[in-house]
Amino acid sequence: MKPGCSVLLATLFAILAFDCAASDRFGFLPDKGDANLTFYLDNDLFANTDENYTNGVRLSWISGSRDPNEFGRVQRFLKRLNGDSESRALFRKLSGFSGHEALEYNYGFSLTQLMFTPDDLQAPVAPRGQRPYAGWLGVDLSLQTKDDRALNALGLAIGTTGPHSYAKEAQDFVHDIRGLEEFQGWDSQIPNEVTLNLYSTQRRRVTLNDPGWGAFGIDGFTESRLALGTYLTGANVGALIRFGWNLPLDFADARLSVTAYSHQPFTSSRTERSSWSLYGVVGALGSVVAHNITLDGPVFRNFDTGTSSEPLVGELYAGFGVRYRRWNFSYVHTYRSKEFKGQDDAPSFGSLTLSYRL
Repeated sequence: MKPGCSVLLATLFAILAFDCAASDRFGFLPDKGDANLTFYLDNDLFANTDENYTNGVRLSWISGSRDPNEFGRVQRFLKRLNGDSESRALFRKLSGFSGHEALEYNYGFSLTQLMFTPDDLQAPVAPRGQRPYAGWLGVDLSLQTKDDRALNALGLAIGTTGPHSYAKEAQDFVHDIRGLEEFQGWDSQIPNEVTLNLYSTQRRRVTLNDPGWGAFGIDGFTESRLALGTYLTGANVGALIRFGWNLPLDFADARLSVTAYSHQPFTSSRTERSSWSLYGVVGALGSVVAHNITLDGPVFRNFDTGTSSEPLVGELYAGFGVRYRRWNFSYVHTYRSKEFKGQDDAPSFGSLTLSYRL
C-alpha cells in the first residue's frame, strides 16, 4: 500500500476537527493555543515492500488543560482509573504522580484505519507464512492526566474489522491512481466484527540534560501499556529518548498507535523561546501478546486465519523531528520482530507525523 491510503477518510475528519477547533460554541474545545491536531501515516513503502503491516492512517485531536467538572460520561468513567485523588487506592499507588494538587487533564478523540496484507498479491488466500488480509477502522475517546513527573492515559476504542473497515476500497483507490496492480485476496479477509478495547498507558519523564533553549538537550520517557479487549489484549514496556536543540514542549507520539496523540505529556515551567527545534529520536518497545484480531481472528465468529500471534514481539525505532512555530514534523523507521508463528520475514515500516498546535 502506497502513501495516501485513506486520505479521503482522514480529510473528512480533519474538516470536522478544524471546524470544531474554530469555535467553542459546544463547550467542547479549549481556547486556541492549547489543543493539538495530528496526522499519522505508517507505510512499508519506506522499507521498499508492500506486505504485512502495509498502511496505517490516523487523525487525532487532543485538548489543552481542562476542568474535570466539564467532562462527559466517557471521560468521567475513565477518570476513575487514572490515579488521581478520586481513583481507587491501587490506581493512586501505581500512578507515579508526586501529588494530586497540580494535576492537569486533557481529553481527545481520533479516527484510525489499519491495513494488513500478504506478500503474494495474486493469491486468493494468504499463503502459509504470510499475513492474512485484515483491515480495521475505529474511533477512540481518551483522557490524559499528568503532572511534572508522569502521564497516565486511558482510552476507549470501538471499531470494526472486515469489509466495513473499507481497507480494500482504500487500497484499490490508491493503486488505481498510481497504476499499480491490485491485491486479489481481499475476499478472504478477516470478516466484519465490532471490536471494543480499553487502553492504559503510563509514561514517566526522563530528563538527562536540560540546559534550556539554544543548547543541546536530552530527554524522553519510559512507558508501560496495557490493552484489554477484542481487538488487542496484551502489554508493552519501552522507552523513548530525544536529543537535539530546543527540544519542543509539544511532545508528539513518534509513531501511529490506537493510543497515539500529540501533546505536551508533562507539565513544565519552561516556555518556548525559539521558533524552531531539531532533534533525533530513538526508542525500543517489547510486547506480550495474548490476542491480536488481525492475526488470531475474530472472537465471536468461527474464522481460521491460518496464523497465530507470537507471544513476544520486540521493536527498535529511530528517526528525527523538526519543529517550526506551531508545526511539528517527524519521521521514524521501525524494525519489528516476527509477529506470528511461521512468518517468512520480519516487518519494517516508516512513520510520518505532522502536528499543528491550534
